[in-house]
Amino acid sequence: MSVGDIRDVGLDQLHALSIAVGWPHRAEDWQFLREIGRGIVAVDEIGRVLGSAMWFPYRADFSTVGMVITSPRLQTQGTGQWLMRHVFSELPRRDLRLNATRAARRLYLSLNFKPEKMVFQCQGTARLSERPRDERPDGEIKALEAGDLDAVIACDAAGYGVERAILIRMLFEQSSGYGLFRDGQLCAFAFCRPFGRGHVVGPAVASNDTDAIAVVAPHVAQHAGHFLRLDTHQDNSEFATFLSQSGMPVYDTVLTMSLGKRLADFADEKTKAPATYALASQALG
Repeated sequence: MSVGDIRDVGLDQLHALSIAVGWPHRAEDWQFLREIGRGIVAVDEIGRVLGSAMWFPYRADFSTVGMVITSPRLQTQGTGQWLMRHVFSELPRRDLRLNATRAARRLYLSLNFKPEKMVFQCQGTARLSERPRDERPDGEIKALEAGDLDAVIACDAAGYGVERAILIRMLFEQSSGYGLFRDGQLCAFAFCRPFGRGHVVGPAVASNDTDAIAVVAPHVAQHAGHFLRLDTHQDNSEFATFLSQSGMPVYDTVLTMSLGKRLADFADEKTKAPATYALASQALG
């Protein structure tokens, strides 16, 4: 096999690769990832794409890694490690973060990635979940507008730990969004966009479960009766209960892992600081 640029192969080939391992990405999802990030593919002597790996550089010293896929027939032949070595050569002296499937955790442990926290992939047919009035947040829920973009970028940076301005701008263009405002200030937000089998909610940033539920709930209402997905680090919390009651029980888990410096973007209501309640995606963090 040889290594090629992921932008030089057809979307149909990438789509076929993800289908082969049971991932839900559409060709449109692949195209968005190619626009926001960089990547490589493993190509055989007749031009077939048998593996991929991508990275998304949010700043000079930090990237997320995702879409690391190898064709099922090559998964026991070291192709994943071969791809990751090429990724490392493109990202020297950079802190890395990824979300590892069960099948890939041994690979990343062998490459010195350290476990951080579980991600719960919650999905299903959305349904309305009525909340008691005394659990509703203090503030006003409004649809996000273009003039809110800078505030959303700042809120996401506070929650995630790194500014992701380019990503947020691109997601803003293809997502619907709701924000929680207090005294004119954005306190929480959630995006929702087409993805995979239906729609995905994320990113969502808030300082507590009540605020997170407040900005996610309108998306649940909009997509009631249809497939909806949300990836979160939340477990055994009011927010997790809300997701289950809204038709999105836990379907699968992946493990957030880091190489180098860790980012503290996990919700901790004791600190009252913004945190990421829903990932943009498993690849994007």
